[in-house]
Amino acid sequence: MNLKFKSNEKKSMNLLIIKKIHARISTASTGKPKELAYKLNVSERTIYNYIHFMKRELKAPIKYNRIKDTYLYDTNCNINFIHKEKKQVI
Repeated sequence: MNLKFKSNEKKSMNLLIIKKIHARISTASTGKPKELAYKLNVSERTIYNYIHFMKRELKAPIKYNRIKDTYLYDTNCNINFIHKEKKQVI
């Protein structure tokens, strides 16, 4: 499943990657952006794009801690994705 930016930008985000990034941020185990990119098998630029999307569109309070070299949530954060099926008209 892909999410689109609310703005006019024509980018889409993979929900699975967002979930993986969220899980790593929640446990303060992202490492540096380059390390996270390696763990998720994406480019470092992709990590920056996803972090930007999560901060801007999902309002996730993400901060980078340079001492621990990891992304953290500034406050408690829970990102829930609810799948709603379309009702079939008979």
